[in-house]
Amino acid sequence: MDGADRITAARLVVASLGVAPADLLEPSLAGSAPTFAEYIAKVERAVSPGARRTYQPYWRLLERVWSGRRLTDPTPTEIKELANHVQSAALVRRGSRGGRSAAEHFIAATRCLYRHAEIDRIISGEQNVARDVAKPVRLPSLRRALTPGQLAAVTAAAASGGTDPQLDSLLLRLHAETACRRGGALGIRSQDLDPDQCLVFLREKAGTSRWQPVSPTLMQAMIVLERQRGPAGPAAQLLRYRNGRPITRRRYDSLWSRIGRVHPWVTRQGISTHWIRHTTLTWVERNFGYAIAEAYAGHTPRATVPHATSTATYVKATLCEVATALAALTGEQHPLVRVTTPDLDRSSLTDTVNP
Repeated sequence: MDGADRITAARLVVASLGVAPADLLEPSLAGSAPTFAEYIAKVERAVSPGARRTYQPYWRLLERVWSGRRLTDPTPTEIKELANHVQSAALVRRGSRGGRSAAEHFIAATRCLYRHAEIDRIISGEQNVARDVAKPVRLPSLRRALTPGQLAAVTAAAASGGTDPQLDSLLLRLHAETACRRGGALGIRSQDLDPDQCLVFLREKAGTSRWQPVSPTLMQAMIVLERQRGPAGPAAQLLRYRNGRPITRRRYDSLWSRIGRVHPWVTRQGISTHWIRHTTLTWVERNFGYAIAEAYAGHTPRATVPHATSTATYVKATLCEVATALAALTGEQHPLVRVTTPDLDRSSLTDTVNP
């Protein structure tokens, strides 16, 4: 009896027993899957705050259009159709690229639901239809390193005018020295400062964390800001307004809107804080090499990335090497660097950012 005959015989036996093939699945997979409204509420409580913030708009959409449908009801084509709708309806903001990012996030949000359902053994791998929907091809980023003149203009605008130039100048200096992301800056607590070694503890996306060197000037500015804006305890957020209220991402939005009113090219090109990160890391890579730039950025070492060569295991940069790059960048000696740093062109990265 060949394979086809065996399958036919098996189907006859199953039919004679009065059961369906789905009934032969494990009990947890054979029952009815939850509706989107039921399961989204559960997954929202399980994901990280960052994922929740990113995916919530798309989960709300799924609740509106498929609230009473079960996870096993939609087909990959239906998910793709909804992704196309999300892309076409995306708001046009500065730097918008046809809604591709919105469609990508929608598919990621849907995959997150189905991935949790598979882990919970609510559906099987074959029932994970979101896995079959491809994300839009991501276009190359338009972000780049700012020129020395552009950076000087941006930092001068931040330091003049506005409701809190002290805070705005410190923000830009913090990002210029550490190349941290917005979340990393907002996550700094009072206890995360090490004044003796001029280090700040950064917590960034995907749960990564690291000690990052800063200049004595920036460390002193952060200590002064903490003292001036009220003792809120060691676990309190460091960056606060004069009234002691912690800043949020909205501060960055208002800062770049204000800079854009002074320099319209900032708004036209969609320049944001992440461009400062590009600027610093480009300078570090050009002057100190890829391994140190990688460590400076807080990226995962290449040795842990699939297809990376084994050589990457031996070329990871040390904290002292990162501090050496910072010292050259700022022109200030750092406690972790006991030798004279090379006299390099700092390209005004921190010369004009004085908190």
